[in-house]
Amino acid sequence: MGIFERLLSVWVGLAIIAGVVLGSFMPGVFAQVAGWELAGVNVPVAVLIWLMIYPMMAQVDFSSMRQAGANPKGLMLTLLINWAIKPFTMAALGVLFFKYIFAPWVDPATAEEYIAGMILLGVAPCTAMVFIWSQLTKGNANYTLVQVSVNDVIMVVAFAPIAGLLLGVTDITVPWQTLLASVVLYVLLPLVAGVITRYAIFKQNAAGLEQFLHRVKPLSILGLIATVVLLFGFQAPRILAQPLAIVMIAIPLLLQTYGIFALSYWWAKRWRLSHDIAAPACLIGTSNFFELAVAVAISLFGLNSGAALATVVGVLVEVPVMLSLVAFANRTRHWFN
Repeated sequence: MGIFERLLSVWVGLAIIAGVVLGSFMPGVFAQVAGWELAGVNVPVAVLIWLMIYPMMAQVDFSSMRQAGANPKGLMLTLLINWAIKPFTMAALGVLFFKYIFAPWVDPATAEEYIAGMILLGVAPCTAMVFIWSQLTKGNANYTLVQVSVNDVIMVVAFAPIAGLLLGVTDITVPWQTLLASVVLYVLLPLVAGVITRYAIFKQNAAGLEQFLHRVKPLSILGLIATVVLLFGFQAPRILAQPLAIVMIAIPLLLQTYGIFALSYWWAKRWRLSHDIAAPACLIGTSNFFELAVAVAISLFGLNSGAALATVVGVLVEVPVMLSLVAFANRTRHWFN
């Protein structure tokens, strides 16, 4: 792992600070950048998200999906957590905290936006960072690729219906066209671009593909850092004006993350999965595809919305929390021997 990957939580933390500082001292600049939109999507953010997603999508190998047949329980665990449990527990926690526990401190309209942002995080299983978590836990790389590939295919068709269902439950009107367009823009099209790169350009040259991905990998990390700077710059006035909101959003997100991991890890142990499959499976089910969640929140509710803020807080807690879970998984490797 390079310096960016090893110190990713440090870079993200510095990017958050830089975004808040720059957004406070140069609000006009960030307001102008926030206005660069096309069909409700912020163009600079869209470009940066593409930088993050594309290198990962080029790693997706659909032919490797058949390997899941050798050990279907690991894939089944990931799919059950991601699509049958996690979105609904996230929605339940959002409602519990922002309609009841935190209700005295949050107005109803803002509370619904926070819940919407949390739901979008819960419906978007992690796609890119999973490969880093898998590597850090010495996971089975091929099986991790199978899990991510299957989740990506399911996300193309399931993200919009599940998100719409849960958003509708919280009495939020869903602009289906915008939601579907966001899924196409941030999942389907990058996936197609990755497939073209893998099978058309590097079809007979696996070494060339690895070299290409190694060269573009820093762009993905830089895209993440720049996106965090922009998003926190856009939200700087609200963050400084409402630091309590950041804490309130972070609390249910932390409970969701650690709770889902605990359930997944217990389940994997009960099913007697090997550690190189169990650890990545649980980490995939725990982490979020926050790039997609942020993009859809911005598209649906606007850059300055509570939903966008909630997804940005997801970025804030994601990396350090996942690194703590990686450390726990490594320390408990002997549980699965």
